[in-house]
Amino acid sequence: MTMTTTPAAVRPAHHVPLVEVTRGPLVEGVHYGSFAVVSPDGSVLAEGGDGAAPMYPRSALKPLQAVAMVRAGLDLPDHLLALSAASHSGAPMHRVGAQEILEMHGTDADALRNVRDLPYGTEERLVFVGDGGEPSRLAQNCSGKHAAMVATCLVNGWSTDDYLGAEHPLQRLVEATVAELTGERAAAVTVDGCGTPLFAHSLRGMARAYARIATASDGTAEARVAAAMRAFPQMVAGEERDVTTMMRVVPGFVAKDGAEGVQLGGLASPAVGIAVKVSDGGDRARSTITAGILEALGVDRDALTRLRSAPVLGGGEPVGELRTVAGVVPRLNP
Repeated sequence: MTMTTTPAAVRPAHHVPLVEVTRGPLVEGVHYGSFAVVSPDGSVLAEGGDGAAPMYPRSALKPLQAVAMVRAGLDLPDHLLALSAASHSGAPMHRVGAQEILEMHGTDADALRNVRDLPYGTEERLVFVGDGGEPSRLAQNCSGKHAAMVATCLVNGWSTDDYLGAEHPLQRLVEATVAELTGERAAAVTVDGCGTPLFAHSLRGMARAYARIATASDGTAEARVAAAMRAFPQMVAGEERDVTTMMRVVPGFVAKDGAEGVQLGGLASPAVGIAVKVSDGGDRARSTITAGILEALGVDRDALTRLRSAPVLGGGEPVGELRTVAGVVPRLNP
């Protein structure tokens, strides 16, 4: 395996101001972070802050995990393959979909090893609890990925009781696949909130991986995952989620968010990957800076309106906005 880049030593990243929060005439707050825009061959096209520092992609790692599983023989219809790369809202279609993956492979939710939780989406949680629902493995937002992991193990005759272990054949395959797509060895390994191994890579490496997924040749595992996510963005997140909106309004975009202010994405044309890390871990600045980068890449400004700013309200009425810091994103012509 050829490694084209190596993440910097584990250290604090040197972040820069990315997004301003206004209220009335004043800038009330500033979100710091870093971003990288990278071509499929690893060339850095633009960068703000520290694109070389290792970071945890959190749930934005899921499309890469899905690629590894497809390579290992996982064969799902597209809506369920999209769910395998999801941090879903916990709507019925998500919970039923995860159950369907398990049933297709002759098992049930008892095989899952993710944590029990209520649905992630606010509306979905209210309905679920109102109907008497209690925390469960299927309702937890990573259940599609875990169901797919169990299915992949069953397809290959691997044990399922320990499929979350870092030395399990599935997780070793995932680690190797992530290293191949990013062009980097992991700078650190830990455990994500749902229990799966989590690998630290640079923003540059993760952007390269998404560029490769978004531009993959037909017939490859990368192309299968990208096609599924594009066709069923509501399965990757949920209705009214910004990641779902991104894939609906930006042609050819493959997008996934992650905890602690992570946003990754890949475009087919121009052929680029985007990686964003908001340093304070806040969620609201992710889509604002991502919209700024997409606009710099030539995406129609009007199409990005719903992504550009979370509402800043006073008395229930808009009194400010989130906006990309002037000059932080250069005009891009990849």
